[in-house]
This record gives sequence, structure tokens and C-alpha cells, in this order.
Amino acid sequence: MRSLATAPDMEAHQLSWKTLKSLWPYLLEFRGRIVVAMLCLIGAKLATVGVPFILKYIVDGLDQDTLQDTAVALPLGLLLAYGTARLATTLFGELRDTVFGRVTERAMRRIGLQVFEHLHALELNFHLNRRTGGLSRDIERGVTGVGFLLRIMVFNIVPTLLELAMVTGILLINYNIGFALITLAAVVAYIIFSVIVTNWRLGFVREANLADSTSNTRAIDSLLNYETVKYFGNERFEAKRYDEDLAHWEQARRKNRLSLFLLNGGQAMIIAVAVTAMTVLAASQVIAGKITLGDFVLINAFTMQLFIPLGFLGFVYRELKSAMTNIERMFKLLEQSPEIVDQPGARTLEVSDGAIEFDDVSFRYQNRRPILHGVSFQVRPHQKVAVVGSSGAGKSTLVKLLFRFYDISGGSIRIDGQDIRHVTQASLRQAIGIVPQDTVLFNTSLFENVRYGRIDASEAEVRQAIRMAHLDQFIDGLPDGADTVVGERGLKLSGGEKQRVAIARTILKRPPILVFDEATSSLDSESERSILEAIREVSRGQTSLVIAHRLSTIVDADIILVMSQGRIVELGTHDALLNRDGTYANLWRIQHRDQAVT
Repeated sequence: MRSLATAPDMEAHQLSWKTLKSLWPYLLEFRGRIVVAMLCLIGAKLATVGVPFILKYIVDGLDQDTLQDTAVALPLGLLLAYGTARLATTLFGELRDTVFGRVTERAMRRIGLQVFEHLHALELNFHLNRRTGGLSRDIERGVTGVGFLLRIMVFNIVPTLLELAMVTGILLINYNIGFALITLAAVVAYIIFSVIVTNWRLGFVREANLADSTSNTRAIDSLLNYETVKYFGNERFEAKRYDEDLAHWEQARRKNRLSLFLLNGGQAMIIAVAVTAMTVLAASQVIAGKITLGDFVLINAFTMQLFIPLGFLGFVYRELKSAMTNIERMFKLLEQSPEIVDQPGARTLEVSDGAIEFDDVSFRYQNRRPILHGVSFQVRPHQKVAVVGSSGAGKSTLVKLLFRFYDISGGSIRIDGQDIRHVTQASLRQAIGIVPQDTVLFNTSLFENVRYGRIDASEAEVRQAIRMAHLDQFIDGLPDGADTVVGERGLKLSGGEKQRVAIARTILKRPPILVFDEATSSLDSESERSILEAIREVSRGQTSLVIAHRLSTIVDADIILVMSQGRIVELGTHDALLNRDGTYANLWRIQHRDQAVT
């Protein structure tokens, strides 16, 4: 599978700009708010452009040898207008941001949800190869970057360019052409310099982001395996590896910071030269008597008003490119199509008897590693079929194919005569309940973990499932009872306790087909007996497929399939297979000999 970190820079850059089009639907959801925000924007810009003119008339009104009463009244009114314009600029800007904030927040919510749903839609193979820490960091930066893009693109870049055009036009029409030429030269030089240096800096930004994701992945992976680290006393080793990743991050951040200094310094120098040139030209015009002192103030105010947003535009462009670098990985993820999808017109699976049939099924991982070779068998309604075999024989792969976590390479899998590739994945998985070998729980209460089997179940139904799974006695002995929080991945519970939770979930789900994937392989004898009792109670009268490691747990199976190297080599009841004295009988003798030794 392609790594999200290996996409070429040019491809990622093009991808980021292309994704801007996908933001429009999120904006159009709040058309009314956008109209109000735009009106506030126009009001703010008009007030901003009007401030220097008011200043001009104030200065010209005060620049008199003798101030008469009428002369005093004029500047006083202009001073009030100046204050009103300043207040209007701020209020309109704040109102604009407040109104548009809802649009931005809703877009971030929608995109965050879209990524979350997309991750759940991707196939098992993707999740087996993912790095959770780095992936979560990429998504976090991506969603934040989308919010930044929406705010900046709509209400900062366009208004800034508009203001630049207005100020340049006013200077060109009303004053010496030199002012407009200086402005134009400064803007062109500023933009060219910013684009060149910012594009050069992108490599450092990407390097810093990659180092950040790598270090975060390392930290989360180590903490998730806390017990393993302690077992082998490798705390210093883990700290050293984490510090090496942090050192790469530090180095990348240092290069990023130094390149930012160069960018900011160059931009500041261009602005300083332009402001100085504008001031010198304006002062010479005043001395020559071509413009008034008020005009000098107006030009100076327009100069500040011109280059402050220009400096901000440089910041915006820099942050815009950084934001695109941040979201390019997230949008690359969204472009990754799930390998397992419902066919057009897929029907809902209708289960009447719960019969399962594997017909000449072949499967290989990523078309490279063959796992199953022409496997055929049937599980008749209400029958218990067990699958045994050595490690790597392909037993658990049968379960993954039945759930359609992978698509088979050849043959077909049918439930009550319906090919599972022709039904919806949701209806297929709703019809099957599983007690897996490794039960992973959410970091919430025991009660909520059981209710996860059917999230709309009532409290009474959950309590009943807990009793049927023989989990009630254990829960009653806990200080917080069913409200006990199980810890991340259920680490506060033992293997047997987690298996009981898995059984309670399956009971609550009430599916017509049950699958037990080596549900007792890691349990002690006492826990195994309790779990087996619960399993027998749950599966009575149900169609069930049992993947077993310990042969003693499936002696009552209606049919036992023996697998070896992806093929079924024997089939029959426990007694019949023992009498055949083949692979199954040999496995039985080995396990009994091992048990006798222990």
C-alpha cells in the first residue's frame, strides 16, 4: 500500500490547491451568514479607506495661523468623524469574524466527521499498516488547516488585495505618479520575494511535520505497549529512540525557524525601503508647495495602510502554504478509495436459517501471499462446525473473509444461498456475532462496553446479557460495579473477564450466526470451563463456526474441519477423526501429552 508520506511534493501541492474546490459546499451551507459577513467586510474597508481623508482635512483645518470659531468647529466635527470611522472599522471587522465563525466551525466539524467516517470505511489492511499516533496528528493539523483556509481565503486575502488596489488607485489619480510607481514596485518585489522564499521553505515545513508525526507515533506506540517495555526493562531504550525522533524534530524546526527569519527579514526590508521612499517623496512635494501638510499625512497614512496589509498578506501566504502542507496528507487520505465496497444495487442480507457455504474459496494477501487454496465446506442451519489446525493454516482468515474484511480471490461465500459480495456490508456484519481471540474494549465502563453489542438496548436487556455471560458475579464484586472503567483497550481486566464481556456483547446483539475465533486459547483451565459454559449456552440452537486451538473445547462439534497450509485435509466428527488416525489424531495426542507434562 502506498505510504501517505511518500507522495512527491509537486503532486501534494497540486492536490492541495485542487481540494480548495471541495470547501465551497461547506461555505454555501450558510449563505445568509456569508452575505452579512461580506456586507460587514465592505463597511470595514470603506471606513478604513475613509480614515486618511478625514486625517487630511483635520490637519489642513488645524494648519492655520489664526483659528476662528468656525475653524475650531470644523476640526472638532472631523475629529468625531475620525473616531467614528476608527470604531466602525473595528466593529465591522469583529462582527464579520463573529458571523463567519459559525461557517468555519461547521466546516471543520463536517470535514472532521468525513475523515472519521472515511477511516472506518477503509479496509482492514489499511488499519493493519497504519501508525495511529502520526495519523491522528495529521488529521488534527489537517482539520485546523481547513479552518484557517476558510477564514483567510474568504475574508483576508481578497479584502487585502482589494484594499491594495483602492489605495494605489487613489494615489495614482490624486497625486504624483511616483507614489503609484513606488507602491507598484514594492508590491511586485514583495510578492515575488515571498513566493520564492515561501516555496523554498515548504521542504522544511514538511520535514518538521513528518518529524512531529514520527515522534508522536513513537510515543503512543511505546505507551500502548507499556507492560512490554516494563517486562524487558527497556525504558532507557524507548527514551533513547524517542529522543532521537525529537532530535530530528528539533533540527527540522531549527531550519524552519531560520528560513522564517530570512523571509520576515526580507519582507521587512522591502516594506521599509518603500515606506522611506514614499515619505521622502511626500516631504519633498510639501516643501515644493505642490501638496499640503494634510496631503502629506494622508499619503503617510495610506502608506501605512497599504504596507501593513501587504505585510499581513505575506504572513497569510506563508501560513496558507503551511496550512496546505498540513492538509495535503489528510486529503490524500480522503482520496484513498476503500478496497472493500458494496456493489451497485447491493441487497440487504436476509437470514432465515443461517446456513454458511464456502465454495472453492481461494485467497491471497495483496496478490502476493497465498493463504487459502480451494476451500469448500458447509455449515448447516443450527450446526456447530469447528476448524482446527496448526498456526498459519488459514483458520482465522476464514473469519475475516466471512465478515468480508477482505474479498476472496476465487470461489464464493454464501449465507442462505446469498453471495456475501452481493449484499451490503452493514447487513452482513449485523447478522454475525463474534467472540474474538483478543477482545479489545473501549476505555469506558463495563456496562457501556457490553451495550456496544447493540447500542439501542435497554438497561434491562444489558443486565440480562451480563447474567447470561456469567459476568454478574464478577461485576458485583467490583467497588463501582458495572460503572467500573476498564482502562484503555480493557487493560484493567483479565483475559477471561474480557472474553465474558465479548460473549455478553454477542448475546445482546442476538445474531443468527455466531463465530468464536480461538476464544479460549489464552485462558487457564478454570476460566476456560466458565467461558465454554457460557459459549454453549449462547450457541444453543444457533449456527456457529468455531476456530479452535484447544481440541478439547470442540469435541462436541457436529463437524470438525482440519486445515493445513490453506487446505482442508480432514473432515468429520471427533470420534471419526480419531479413528482415522491422521492429522487430527496426531494433534490430539500432542496436546494431551503436553497437558500431561504440565
